Formats: sequence, structure tokens, C-alpha cells
Amino acid sequence: MKKYYIILFALVGVLGFFTSCDKDGDQLELSDPVIAPTLSLPDLTLVRANGTQSVVFSCTPVEPGFTASATYFLEACPTGNNFENVTRIYNGITCDNIELTVNQLNSILLDGFPEDATSSADFRIRCVLEADAGLGVADLEYFSEIQTGNVTIFGLLRLDVLVPGSETQKIKSPGSDGIYEGFVKFGAGDAFTLLDPDNAINYGAGGSGLAVDGPGIAVIDAGWHKIVANINDLTITDENYFIGLVGSATPNGWDAPDSKMDYDADTKTWTITIDLVVGAAKFRRNDGWAWNMGFTEGTEGALTGTTQQGGVGNDIPITEAGNYTVIFTILSDDAGTYEFIKN
Repeated sequence: MKKYYIILFALVGVLGFFTSCDKDGDQLELSDPVIAPTLSLPDLTLVRANGTQSVVFSCTPVEPGFTASATYFLEACPTGNNFENVTRIYNGITCDNIELTVNQLNSILLDGFPEDATSSADFRIRCVLEADAGLGVADLEYFSEIQTGNVTIFGLLRLDVLVPGSETQKIKSPGSDGIYEGFVKFGAGDAFTLLDPDNAINYGAGGSGLAVDGPGIAVIDAGWHKIVANINDLTITDENYFIGLVGSATPNGWDAPDSKMDYDADTKTWTITIDLVVGAAKFRRNDGWAWNMGFTEGTEGALTGTTQQGGVGNDIPITEAGNYTVIFTILSDDAGTYEFIKN
């Protein structure tokens, strides 16, 4: 009996922090006013030369009036987006000033904002209180006021790909180690040079590799190319890289040439708008079957799904003729995602 009363008093004590706001009793809220977390922004003009310096977001934690386990999230989105597209900068159990280096913050913000540009961004602290305590109470969520600021983000180290009379394209160095790579689209008869804009150095053809201030590098085949340039040892590889749509639903059926897709460096997707008939389709590279992707087993009939490489990838069925915009994302050599949008 004594044990029964101890449990009962404990239960009443916990419930004292809450009052019911719903006849069903499945939604409880705090009886005392809650002091929400606060956030103040630092200077968000990020400069590559200051990469190791600290950036501090000044914060204060939530005060719910009772002891609870809290997790804090520092989030950002384009101004006016209402946090539909969230870039998470930090999450942790403390909220007493959040400190990152310029390089760390810049790398995170690159996922949600354009590089080498100034953007208006909204920031907030989101706090989740784990308030269940075995009572069936949902976690409680509190937000700081939204703070809006201008953020300037620098891109990865890059080389500009220069073709006379054409728009400048670029290849990037993911490791900032002098090795640059990326997809570049050329026209027939183009010749290109590479410019290091940070150091004002031009690279062109030099024997079997690169040479400082060398002449233009001739392009043999028009279309998309994958370029890897190493300015440490002045080497370069340039290979055709065509992603195409092939299959009985496409204009040329299962035969080459495939319907060529275009690459979008901002979204890292391959896209095409094309008329399709009832049939099937797959993705492949350079008009050959050495590398191809079809849908993952279990997504039959879906116009949105995941892909697998080679023989384990199935033909994607097109059950209705029409004009489609096709979006294909390569996640790795063995996996990807696709979407067929009927226009």
C-alpha cells in the first residue's frame, strides 16, 4: 500500500506541471509561461582569408519552468521561405552561444545558398523539450524570434573554364588541394584555357598536360565533358560524359544516340524535356551499357524512385504517352534518384 501511494504522489507531482487543453487528454501544455530561446546574429560576411576565425551566434536557452531534456537547433532558410527549406547549422543539448569557424559555417551554408554572392537569410533557434515522462505527452517545441541578416558565402576554390565567345564555366576543388574537377559543356571546335581567379594564373595546353600561359586546349567532341585538372603536377584528364535517356519510350528506342540530358551544377541534376511514348526507359552514359541505371526493385510503375546501376536496375515503365521533364540525380556510381514529370 505504501508503494502505491508513493507512485500516486509522484504521478500527481509530474502532472502539476501541465494542464489539459483538450477533452481527449492527449495534448497537454505547460501551466506556467515559458521563456523562449533568443538569438542574436554575428557579422555574416564570410571571407576565405578568415577561414579559421570564429563566428559566434549569441543565444540563450529556453526556460520552461521545469526540468526537461532539451535539444537545440540553429536553422537558416532564404528570407521569406518560412523554413520550408531548412539548412541546419547546429544541433546540441546546449544553447549558450554557438561557435563555428568561418570555414565550417561557409561549408554548411553552401548547401542552401548561392556561392560567391550575398543573400538575405532568416535564422532561428528551435528547441525540442522531451517532456513525455511516460505520460503520453508529445515533445514540446519552442522557437526564438526570427532574425534576418545578409550572408555572403564564398565558393569552393575554382578554376574558370574560358572559351572565347562563350559563358564562363568552372570546375572546383572539393578538398582545396589543387585538384579541380567538374562537368563542362563544349561546342564543336572549342578550345579552352583555365584561369585561377584567386592568383591570376592562366593554364593552357602543355605537352600531354598543362602549362602556365599555354595555348587553348582543343576539344574533340561537342557536349558534356568531365574535367579533372591538377595544378600541383600540371596534369589534366578530359573525357566525354554524356548522360542520356534510352529505351522503347524514347525517340530512338534502345539504339544510340540516346536523348542527351543537360547538367545543372547548382542542383547537381541531369534534366531533359522530351516527348515519350508508352514503353520503357533507362539512363546510361556515353551511349553504352558499361554504365546504366534503372529503377530499384520494389518501385515498379513509379515515375519517381531510386535507381541502381547495371543488371540490378530495372527498366522504368512509361504507361502514358506525353511530354515529360525528366530529372536524374547521380548519388554515386551505383545509386541515384529520378523523377518523370508529365507536362
